[in-house]
Amino acid sequence: MSHSSSAESPETLPIPKMKFWTKMAFGAGDLGTAMTVNILVFFLLFFLTTVAGLPPGLAASVPMVGKIWDAVNDPIIGVLSDRTRHPWGRRYPWMVFGAIPFGLFFFLLWIVPSTDTWVQFWYYVLIAIAFHTAYTAVNLPYATLTPDLTRDYNERTTLNGFRFSFSLGGSIFSLILAQIIFAMFPDDPGLKYMILGLVCSLVAVPPIFWCVLGTRARVAEVQAATGEEDEPTTLPLSEQVKIAFSNRPFLFVIGIYLFSWLAVQLTASILQYFVVYCMDLPEATFPQVAIAVQGTALVALFPWSRVSERYGRRAVYLMGMGLWIIAQAGLFFLRPGQVGLMYILAIIAGLGVSTAYLVPWSMITDVIDYDELNTGERREGIFYSFMVLLQKMGLAIGIFLVGKALDIAGFVESVSGQEIAQQPDSALLAIRIAIGPLPTVMLIIGIILTYFYPITRQYHEEILLQLQERKREREA
Repeated sequence: MSHSSSAESPETLPIPKMKFWTKMAFGAGDLGTAMTVNILVFFLLFFLTTVAGLPPGLAASVPMVGKIWDAVNDPIIGVLSDRTRHPWGRRYPWMVFGAIPFGLFFFLLWIVPSTDTWVQFWYYVLIAIAFHTAYTAVNLPYATLTPDLTRDYNERTTLNGFRFSFSLGGSIFSLILAQIIFAMFPDDPGLKYMILGLVCSLVAVPPIFWCVLGTRARVAEVQAATGEEDEPTTLPLSEQVKIAFSNRPFLFVIGIYLFSWLAVQLTASILQYFVVYCMDLPEATFPQVAIAVQGTALVALFPWSRVSERYGRRAVYLMGMGLWIIAQAGLFFLRPGQVGLMYILAIIAGLGVSTAYLVPWSMITDVIDYDELNTGERREGIFYSFMVLLQKMGLAIGIFLVGKALDIAGFVESVSGQEIAQQPDSALLAIRIAIGPLPTVMLIIGIILTYFYPITRQYHEEILLQLQERKREREA
């Protein structure tokens, strides 16, 4: 599945093609983090309101606080990783030492520590903060490896295809696990969520070590071919922030990513409520619907990569978002009994979700090259961290507003052992708005930003040529 560096010839960038197993190892680094995030997005709010028994407004505050802290620690860990000096390089120590805490704190999120509402709330807030710190320590340095592994425009898209194949594969696997575990323990909601958290924790940690061991040699190979070393950046944080937000293509990318993932994760957060309360289906049906979305997204990744090679990332994103908007709008009008149509819309949505995974993360590597041309330094950590920071801030506020809207609309919470409560019409309408019109508006904004994104394939080729010329001048 490797692609030749057609845009950057061997005379320009004499970097060997990436081996298949290196791509596999890199992709594996996103398996465990995707599993945990997928379980959190799909199940945490539902778990807090129907198992722990927290009111929707208070329950929504837990992921909001966790995500806000996650957003705050992103630039901190991004800058620290940029400045790390270690025999393993800047990124790998964070992944290695953060892996075990990452798994442990995820498991602790699925324990009901008390029947007291405020004890529960503060327990979940503290564990969420600890988990998101460990998650960032692992995932942010991992994400910044992409430009260290290849400089080729098409190979980066393919590499991200491997990454998100593992990401979506992990997401699907976590849903299959949920379906199996829920079927084994149908009468004990608290136990089934705790076992799900434990199994996912045990599965999520080992792939992080596989990624470290499988990609280190490639990073060294690229450094040797380009004459670059994995040196910490020397610019102060304030200057880095100023340069990052004066980078016009970067502003487009974070906007595209923000609105794409607001649509993804808001839909994921409300989907279980939609299946159970609006479609009158058993809770066990929900993982099947989510698998239909993410399974389609997984299958579509590499066809979309091929389309991107021919027509460019912008065209791929616009096509994917157009399909996704059709699906989101259709969900609003869906009624109980239209189960077949629900699955058809889930498949159409999956085609769009696939491009939301693939395109923004491929664009950010171009932004890093553009910044290096303007500043003379590569600061992957600061760009990745601020990209994710703004996305998480927006997501935290979005999920909180959904929870508050359910609260205001009169959503009736329940606790473990109780039957699912009957919801008033106002709560059902709030769920439908959250799954239809809101994500649709976000996707339209993302389309507008993508249309005006300034770095085309040809412009990126010019950037790389100028960087190579600058390197020759320094050597001379």
